[in-house]
Amino acid sequence: MKKRIADIAIIIVGAFLFALAVNLFIIPNDFGEGGVTGVTIILYYLYQWSPSVVNIVINGVLLIVGYKFLDRRTTIYTVIAVAFNSLFLHLTENWRIDSHEPTINAVFAGVIVGVGIGLIVRVGGTTAGTVILARIANKYLDWNISYALLFFDLIVAFSSYFIIGAEKLMLTIVILYVGTKVMDFMIEGLNPKKAVTIISEKQNDIAERVITQMDRGVTVLSGHGYYTKNPKEVLYIVISKQEVSTLKKIVRSIDQAAFLTIHDVRDVFGEGFLDISK
Repeated sequence: MKKRIADIAIIIVGAFLFALAVNLFIIPNDFGEGGVTGVTIILYYLYQWSPSVVNIVINGVLLIVGYKFLDRRTTIYTVIAVAFNSLFLHLTENWRIDSHEPTINAVFAGVIVGVGIGLIVRVGGTTAGTVILARIANKYLDWNISYALLFFDLIVAFSSYFIIGAEKLMLTIVILYVGTKVMDFMIEGLNPKKAVTIISEKQNDIAERVITQMDRGVTVLSGHGYYTKNPKEVLYIVISKQEVSTLKKIVRSIDQAAFLTIHDVRDVFGEGFLDISK
């Protein structure tokens, strides 16, 4: 129950930040946006229709159509996110900030949008609209949520070209890009690490040095060469970015012929990293 309450609180904060970005930076600067918000902004520019009302109507329809692609918890969280987003769009519609530099405003809009949506998606909710499409793409096509969202948002953003013009469209793309990078960071975690795989004839010496010198655990995986069929032991190690240089030096000093690959990983749980129960 405590986690559920905490999740809802985070969703409300995310909805508020998203609404703030729209009313403080996007609409006053005649920028566009992606997704349903982008459509509501276009309709606002054309007919002065309230973004808060249009937002809840369109998202309500999309939720009715797309709820079957979401589990029960996600659907509940999405309804909460949409409701509070529309509420905050209404409550902050007259808020303004004394900033008149379009590029700076675009960057800040992207950051705040990214944090807002990232918080909502991280706890399992969505802002409906193209986020539902992005989650469907993630589920069935294995697309990254953030980049699937960028793809769908760009379609809407480009449709605003005839209303906001080329320059504003370019700044809108900046907003979407910055928002995607920030959202990606928020969703995938605040704990970036590196996963390293090492194939070497001297794997025992490397593993021993890693354990004693770096105080990191080493997992040994069994493999074999496809053509030679010779058995090989593959070392798998998770370390911080700062430790990559030290590991490279260890491997280089022991076996310069070693094959080493380094991958980005996030949200590493377990001994020596984050507690999986948190």
